[in-house]
Amino acid sequence: MNVSEERLRDWIEKADHDLGTAIIINKYIKEYSDTLAFHCQQAVEKYIKCLLEKHLITFKKSHDLRYLLDILNDAIKIDVSLYEKIIKLNAFGVEIRYPDIKIELTEIQRNEAIIIAKEIREFLKKNIEFDIDKMTSNPLD
Repeated sequence: MNVSEERLRDWIEKADHDLGTAIIINKYIKEYSDTLAFHCQQAVEKYIKCLLEKHLITFKKSHDLRYLLDILNDAIKIDVSLYEKIIKLNAFGVEIRYPDIKIELTEIQRNEAIIIAKEIREFLKKNIEFDIDKMTSNPLD
């Protein structure tokens, strides 16, 4: 059974919306750094889940980027540097959404979170059979 291109595009569109939201927040509402961090983590999570579905790899419901990358590593060779990058976003997936966890990212940290999400998008682009930059949701336009 193959996963439809439409299903993969749906994952990418959702991820692109998260990345686009983070970019907008960084440009216009810098004090919402917790929200920016959350959306970067969410974008990365969805890009990875897209590749997992493409390779027909089943995964449990999880926001743990390391877990998701570990199981993707069975199908695609994952460089250690990718792990080092996603670990920086891993904490932003769950705990950050609750009021007792407060974070404020510096400008450097905000930019780094966005760069990491963009790099994971590029990794996805190299491992998918269609041009994701032609999608209407492309946050990099």
